[in-house]
Amino acid sequence: MPGGHVRRRALDSAHIEAPVPHLLLVNPAAAGGRGGELLPRVERALQARGVAFRTVLTRGIEHGCAEAVAAARAGETCVVMGGDGLVGQVGGALADGDVPLGVIPAGRGNDLARVLGIPTEPEAAVAVIAGARVRQIDVGEANDRRFLGIASCGFDSDANRIANQARWVRGRLVYAYAALRALAAWKPARFTLTLDGVRHELTGYSVAVANSRAYGGGMMIAPDAALDDGLLDVVSTGQVGKLRFLANLPKVFAGTHVDEEPVSVERAAEVRIDADRPFAVYADGDRLTELPVTVRLLRRALAVLVPEGE
Repeated sequence: MPGGHVRRRALDSAHIEAPVPHLLLVNPAAAGGRGGELLPRVERALQARGVAFRTVLTRGIEHGCAEAVAAARAGETCVVMGGDGLVGQVGGALADGDVPLGVIPAGRGNDLARVLGIPTEPEAAVAVIAGARVRQIDVGEANDRRFLGIASCGFDSDANRIANQARWVRGRLVYAYAALRALAAWKPARFTLTLDGVRHELTGYSVAVANSRAYGGGMMIAPDAALDDGLLDVVSTGQVGKLRFLANLPKVFAGTHVDEEPVSVERAAEVRIDADRPFAVYADGDRLTELPVTVRLLRRALAVLVPEGE
């Protein structure tokens, strides 16, 4: 993991009592420059609430993780302002540490923030940081590379690659564009899944191993997944015609796709995936590793700042 890890000290889900300094870690290029555009508003909101902070602009994932780990070792709370990719990698680097992670959504998808109830409005997100309420969540590991949300492969590999290359498409439209482009060229794949030692065969579209519920800008691919239950929800989409697959895509935003015949959902503590052709495994919107992959969880290894009631 870039930047190393920090040692963990027990944190409960109560409020942090003593004021602490904050590192505001910003990806100014997130969502086509949205991170940079929102930064002055975020800094003013932090100042208005009397939050002590310093700002660092990231030069990439490795730089961001290194800055976050150094800040944690110095006793600073790390607040990530960017997309799910930076949030996921920094969260992985801070897992098993003794400081919480704050999130100010500034990406295209913002799926972890969505699931945690963190507002997209900068001033409201800063209020969550100032409130300093923490929640312990699980952290995923795919071939020892950490992630927070959902690791997936197959059709999802192609769609994620297309979405990440489509810099000219802004907002959630990029995911619809990528899905249509990927579907046009898609050929069925044969997957081998091993769930807690039990082997399964599947021919179809994709396998998603979910710690969280959402990916792709609000697609509830695993509607019953919980961030703190110690289990992975494994959502597999089997073989179905392209027109039917396309017709079912809108149902993913409501999570009702799991009621359709080609979709199956299982739960496991450890998942291994292989396929009949090479696929990259994507998680939190970024390429994480390759097949074959083994996915497991670090139970409640990361404290995240969340709104009241989450």
